[in-house]
Amino acid sequence: MGRSRLPVLPMTGSERRAAAGLAGIFALRMLGLFLILPVFALYAQGMTGATPLLIGIAVGAYGLTQAVLQIPFGMLSDRIGRKPVIFGGLVLFALGSLVAALAEDIGGVIAGRVLQGSGAIAAAVMALAADLTREEVRTHAMAGIGVSIGVAFALALVLGPVLGHWIGLVGIFWLTAGLAVGGMLILALVVPTPDRSSVHRDAEPVASQFGRVLKARELVRLDLGVLILHIMMTSLFLVVPLSLEGQGLDAAHHWWVYLPVLLLSMVAMVPFIIQAEGKGRMKPVFLGAVLALALTLAGLYLLDVGLWWLAFFLFLFFTAFNLLEAALPSLISKLAPADAKGTAMGVFATSQFAGAFCGGLLGGWVHQAYGMDAVFLFCAAMAVVWFLVAQSMVNPRPVSSQVMRIRAGTQAEGADLQRRLLGIPGVEEAVVAMDEGLAYLKVDKRRLDWAELKNHTLRSG
Repeated sequence: MGRSRLPVLPMTGSERRAAAGLAGIFALRMLGLFLILPVFALYAQGMTGATPLLIGIAVGAYGLTQAVLQIPFGMLSDRIGRKPVIFGGLVLFALGSLVAALAEDIGGVIAGRVLQGSGAIAAAVMALAADLTREEVRTHAMAGIGVSIGVAFALALVLGPVLGHWIGLVGIFWLTAGLAVGGMLILALVVPTPDRSSVHRDAEPVASQFGRVLKARELVRLDLGVLILHIMMTSLFLVVPLSLEGQGLDAAHHWWVYLPVLLLSMVAMVPFIIQAEGKGRMKPVFLGAVLALALTLAGLYLLDVGLWWLAFFLFLFFTAFNLLEAALPSLISKLAPADAKGTAMGVFATSQFAGAFCGGLLGGWVHQAYGMDAVFLFCAAMAVVWFLVAQSMVNPRPVSSQVMRIRAGTQAEGADLQRRLLGIPGVEEAVVAMDEGLAYLKVDKRRLDWAELKNHTLRSG
């Protein structure tokens, strides 16, 4: 019997507006956080009290408060509403930018970056996106928000050097405050207000599920991986701008390297994504990318390279980095329990932000204690640790998450429905939550018969 495909439903106008608005808010905020990344190590050297360690802490300080507060703020948004929490987070972000702009020494900048990070709206934004979209199209909305983060990072690397030359660090922090205000306007004028808010297990953390998620070895392995990946990324930007300057490239023109490196790396990673996702070779591609990071960073440490070779090594690094940035959330989605995806992603995001802080702290300390080149060796060692930890990872099943509305009924009917769902070819996991009127599924779309799924009392909308 032939298999019918899952229907691809279009977003409504309201859903498109919500997804675009929330992606814009996220992009503006992340752009503000990232803009100093390619320039701070250069321009902060003349600040009062600046040392390599304190410069590193200033770069990564936002990650500490972001990691600590993003899950609590998400849960707070369940109680008092999404928009008030997001608006308050943007206000804190703007205040932190002003503190950094007015700072007279490196300590003031660190305080500003800590305050910037305290506006931790990631979980609340995801929850609002879930409130404003149907289950059938929610994945597309979340993907758009994810893409906006990548775009913001790329823009920051290109615009940061230019803006640093034109308006300096102080100007960048003032601009960042303006971006926060822009986010507030989008929230007020573009993003719809939901009729009601509810907890979405597929999109936000749920307190009762943390134990399950933290005991899952494969998920913890991925959390450690993203922690290490962002330790390396933040550490590198404490020394790469100095290396480019050391090769005779003026700070205002560092984007000449970053722009082609980023564009080429995005193209270069596509065949590997196809192999990993389309051909079911995620584990070898994943391990190969981690090993490529280790070898690239070791090359930066061992070889006295010129500007062209430095650009080539950065191309290799960003190809592997972008590949892993795309693969890690995909793996979380595949390996998390069907009804705990939101919690798994919340813990993952916390690990990512913690990595940014640890990268600034550890990278700055290594730079201060052992010199600039030692940071490359430190990052290479971290990549080796990650490779060893990832060796025993499982090759994930080719499944995707699906959330379906179900007809109301008793708990006994829910248990019977769950049993019948698990009997459908292509349904790998099923959790029926009668109190929510939802079924959380993991499905193999290549084998799933959508018609049979509908016949088992599931309905859309």
